[in-house]
Amino acid sequence: MKIVDVKTFVVGNPWKNWIFLKLYTDEGITGVSEATGGLYTMPVIEQIKELSRVYIGMDPRNPEKIYDAMYKALFLGTNIAMSAIEIACWDIIGKTLNAPVWQLLGGKTHERLRAYANGWYQGPRDPVFFAERAKEVVEMGYTAIKFDPFGGAYRFMDRSSERLSIQIVKAVRDAVGDDVDILIEGHDRFSVSTAIRIGHALEEFSPMWFETPVMSTDINALVAVAKAIKVPVAAGERLWRRSDFVDMLEHRVIDIVQPETLHVGGISGCKKVSGIAEAYEAFVACHQAQSPMNTAINVHIHATLPNFLIQECFDDFLVPWSWEIMSGVPQVKDGYLGVSDKPGLGVELHEEEFAKHPYGQTHFLRLFEDGWERRE
Repeated sequence: MKIVDVKTFVVGNPWKNWIFLKLYTDEGITGVSEATGGLYTMPVIEQIKELSRVYIGMDPRNPEKIYDAMYKALFLGTNIAMSAIEIACWDIIGKTLNAPVWQLLGGKTHERLRAYANGWYQGPRDPVFFAERAKEVVEMGYTAIKFDPFGGAYRFMDRSSERLSIQIVKAVRDAVGDDVDILIEGHDRFSVSTAIRIGHALEEFSPMWFETPVMSTDINALVAVAKAIKVPVAAGERLWRRSDFVDMLEHRVIDIVQPETLHVGGISGCKKVSGIAEAYEAFVACHQAQSPMNTAINVHIHATLPNFLIQECFDDFLVPWSWEIMSGVPQVKDGYLGVSDKPGLGVELHEEEFAKHPYGQTHFLRLFEDGWERRE
């Protein structure tokens, strides 16, 4: 079997352009994947095209070999396109063998996966709004919710904005009670001293974690915060190399790891990072802020991990048509995701629906501007 062609598709989700790809083989089997580049789009499209000189003609049933060839072709470099192509190869293998990807990865250790809601707080930065919306999300069955109460803060916060942030957290905790986990998102925004001060203020609300409170490629800064506060620190979405995770974990103060599948080498890379985490007695909760396609990808990985903790899920809070552009993605029920038994990733992309939602120059989240959380 050989890869003979690749096609890319951009779908204009209002606050982030989604990128999908299809790999075509000479035996008629097609693999699908996601390549969403966060807040950039066209560079990833070009990465996929340029790397085709490497993977076109190769056997997709050898994803490790293909990834290694791309890695060496980029002079030991990595990018999102490489991970996306690797994932599509796994989809092809599963379809060839009539087996779900999780089975190819060693089988399930979990029949269902606890999920936490994200993206649900699209409205004013107001404690009453956050509290009311949080109750609605819990009524949907979620037992864990994540949110960023910090507005447009960058590195520092003025006193009034900091008070408002803590009031929002308190309002959410009061609204959902003690049995629902709240997860606080920092978005890499704070200086070390600010993050420590806010971390102390969060302690009384018993959050499950404080996520990326400082620039998460700065391992020393992460460690300094984790040592200083009682709230667990979660990080890892910005890390690309497996050695970065070793550097973070060897301090033994961070034990919630959030690899981004599209950064760390796709499915194989994510499994390897999860093995590193397991060696340090750390939990894995893969980052997922892309389309529902990436939810399905992460389900296959998480289902196989003994050290799986919880899965991020935006899917119930996306534009309604996100369910029209694809099918086969597991959906949250009573706070949990099921695990698909369909061959490969189990997802089908509907190209005829893509054209209804074209790329947009305004489809980019402006994270450090006031009102970003409205996602307007």
